[in-house]
Amino acid sequence: MNRNSNAYTFIFAVIMVIVVASVLAFTATSLQPIQNENVRQEKMQNILHTVGIDVERSQAKENFDKYIIKELALDSKGKVKFEGEKAFQVDLSKELNKADTEQAFPLYIADVKGEEYYIIPLRGTGLWDAIWGYIALKNDVNTIKGVVFDHKGETTGLGGEITKAWFQQRFEDEKIFDSAGNLVGVSVVKGYGGGSNKDDNEVDAISGATITGDGVTRMISERLKHYLPYFKSKTDMKVAVK
Repeated sequence: MNRNSNAYTFIFAVIMVIVVASVLAFTATSLQPIQNENVRQEKMQNILHTVGIDVERSQAKENFDKYIIKELALDSKGKVKFEGEKAFQVDLSKELNKADTEQAFPLYIADVKGEEYYIIPLRGTGLWDAIWGYIALKNDVNTIKGVVFDHKGETTGLGGEITKAWFQQRFEDEKIFDSAGNLVGVSVVKGYGGGSNKDDNEVDAISGATITGDGVTRMISERLKHYLPYFKSKTDMKVAVK
């Protein structure tokens, strides 16, 4: 075949596309298990971080198995739908596309030095795209032990600051119920003037990131409300859940 012909050029290009696509597909397939395991370990790290356990990714599974004593997925009535690995694999991005009555609500129960904590996955919407995280409640199911937030596309230096430790630390020891026992979550408030008050259900917002902060506010209250039936069923809880 004439190497200077259009036909030769076309055939050569087609063959190269097929070869490169095959190599890329093989590489992606080969790396998929490693990528999945990295995602899994990062999830364990985030869950542990909310209860004050900070470990390297390589140590995540060992410590997750040590401190997380139950992995549950609840239904809308607070009953356990399933537990264990199946509960861990619940994908909130998919669950949110379902009606509330059809969703599974993951819950992780941790025991750290004899103290029990309830860790709830969060997911909502920021300014540009999805935001998500985890919130750990102390045994009174009212006081926050810790939180982790992340995002897909918030603005660096503004809404993207929800991933920073200084912002997440503002939520520690905040309450999610008001003085009357109503679930109100924690509001991210622009111009907050409450100082170190931990009983007002509010934290200071990030300057210039009002919409992202509002997304965090909505995400916390919207996700937590689905766990009320479960918490009501726990008669040893100290808070009067309404």
